Amino acid sequence: MKKNLKHWQVISIGLIMYDALVIAAAFFGALWLRFDCRFSMIPKLYLDAYYKFIPVYIIFSVLVFGRMRLYNSIWRFASYSELLRMAVATAVTFIFHCVGITVFFRRMPLSYYIFGIIIQFILTLGVRFAYRFVLLEYGRRKTDEEYAHAKKVLLIGAGRAGKTVLRDIKGAKELKEVVCCFIDDNPNKWGRYVEEVPVEGGRDDIFKCVKKYKIDKIIMAIPSATPEEKRDILNICKETGCELKNLPGLYQLVTGEVKVSTLKNVEVEDLLGRDPIKVNMNEICAYLQGKVILVTGGGGSIGSELVRKIAENNPKQLIIFDVYENNAYDIQQEMKKKYPDLNLEVIIGSVRDSRKIFQVFEMYKPNVVYHAAAHKHVPLMEDSPCEAIKNNVIGTYKTAYAAMANGTERFVLISTDKAVNPTNIMGASKRLCEMVIQAFDHKIKEGKATEIPQLFTHRMKEIVTSPEVLNQVKQAKTEFVAVRFGNVLGSNGSVIPLFKKQIAEGGPVTVTHPDIIRYFMTIPEAVSLVLQAGTYAKGGEIFVLDMGSPVKIDTLARNLIKLSGYKPDVDIKIEYTGLRPGEKLFEEKLMSEEGLKKTPNELIHIGSPIPFDVNKLLVQLEDIMGAAYANCPDIRERVEEIVTTYHPAGIHGSEERGKVYEQLMQEAAAARETEN
Repeated sequence: MKKNLKHWQVISIGLIMYDALVIAAAFFGALWLRFDCRFSMIPKLYLDAYYKFIPVYIIFSVLVFGRMRLYNSIWRFASYSELLRMAVATAVTFIFHCVGITVFFRRMPLSYYIFGIIIQFILTLGVRFAYRFVLLEYGRRKTDEEYAHAKKVLLIGAGRAGKTVLRDIKGAKELKEVVCCFIDDNPNKWGRYVEEVPVEGGRDDIFKCVKKYKIDKIIMAIPSATPEEKRDILNICKETGCELKNLPGLYQLVTGEVKVSTLKNVEVEDLLGRDPIKVNMNEICAYLQGKVILVTGGGGSIGSELVRKIAENNPKQLIIFDVYENNAYDIQQEMKKKYPDLNLEVIIGSVRDSRKIFQVFEMYKPNVVYHAAAHKHVPLMEDSPCEAIKNNVIGTYKTAYAAMANGTERFVLISTDKAVNPTNIMGASKRLCEMVIQAFDHKIKEGKATEIPQLFTHRMKEIVTSPEVLNQVKQAKTEFVAVRFGNVLGSNGSVIPLFKKQIAEGGPVTVTHPDIIRYFMTIPEAVSLVLQAGTYAKGGEIFVLDMGSPVKIDTLARNLIKLSGYKPDVDIKIEYTGLRPGEKLFEEKLMSEEGLKKTPNELIHIGSPIPFDVNKLLVQLEDIMGAAYANCPDIRERVEEIVTTYHPAGIHGSEERGKVYEQLMQEAAAARETEN
């Protein structure tokens, strides 16, 4: 059966025949040139030597070329490697030719050797690279034809990463993009070219280049830039109306993963321009390693990130507890894939279920608990205030009691800046949660943990009154602390996903008030600080995370519209809908009565607890639980009696809080001036 040759094999046979022909012609031509281009003048002894040696030389040369893989290369991608191998092959054959014909036949004229090998090298190399040059020229003409329809790209950063992205765009024809120019702040690169693409100037020339080349897309290709540098450049770029893309980071450059496919959208957090928050990972690892750790609300935005960070630090066992099965399933699958050896348990249940939460603690005996389970949506909780109390306050109480009764070493409550001078029931419920864990810590340190009421339902009396549980409560050493921080970019219920959805739908983007401001932090930043704060805990503290300068939500919305390639109030309208029920113009990180203490991390502070009557609180909690489960309409008034800083009626409430608001607005204005 006749075997069909592949296309590349046919090309290789053709190259062998071509090489044989040009090798013979090269050295014949050298003789012809040596004797004034007249065949009749070539001495017979030289012609005889040439005729006898050239067949041997051709066979040897073809074998050497084959050994150097010059018949298997894909010549449309010919590069320095192929050039080097051709040079080596030519040098080897040249030495063989000089020695062979001189030793076995006769010494030839010096010009014969020199001109012969030069002609051979040019002809054998030329045919191979000519294929690539033809393709490049064809591609250039094709590019010129398609240029008008291609997306015009400006690359910021004419360094290694920029060059890599440029090559990737050139190679990925399906992208239908063309890089028009580079921008780089290094004046030494201005006016020069990177693979025929000009470096037009520095960041001040961005607008000029966008107009000159009609740029559609800007790629930030400086992975080593500081957050401040990125912020300053991106603040210029977002005003151009172009689509913005960013490299993920320096790690991808080091590992060679810089590709167009790894580019990410420029997010609002890139415009915050803060230094990356640093934590002592050695302390965190030493604290978490080898421990059984429970994360309630482990499927939520904060809870799931806690799970990811904890899994990195080799816990003995990690338990995810969540009432929402879809979120729990997602984080379970992620952990199984990323950490196949992790001892992971995922449990569906509610912190309001007394028997369930107690059984979890009784079975797994967690050393550390991160309590992230909570209702956090302000307007929804205003509509269902009793649910905020049931889930947040009573759920925290039941979880804290179960932790204390089962020997948990440390209990970390995830709180919020909305607990400070709350104007909504969600914030008030989180302040109540802080008071609950402070009360537990106070009773334990006094050695009176048995005085803490057992606010359990679901027929729990026989369990919590058993001698084993009572003895554990009597000897309880659990350290209870809270960590308080502000809004988290990208978390469930945050404004960013809402704004993105509204922009995708063509607007309008709804902002409650033009002057509303918030503190912001990314989810990984917040969680890292939560874990770090947990290592500092001694019991009873409220850790306050430094959220930086406040940000106007209106500015955030406008920046997000610009990053999406639109103009605010032109392409996408912004509508002001008015403050929602229970919403404040600003959030405070501390109550005015609280002071600050330092910790080893300058971004983590300790607020001195506001004194309150612990015994009275524990009695009031029993009453408020009954009211919540009875869905009493006066639940807000009952909460206001306990949380004296809760004022549901007003936004500012007092002259002092008005001054705080003015101060925060001044900070925000100063921050904007710094950005500009």
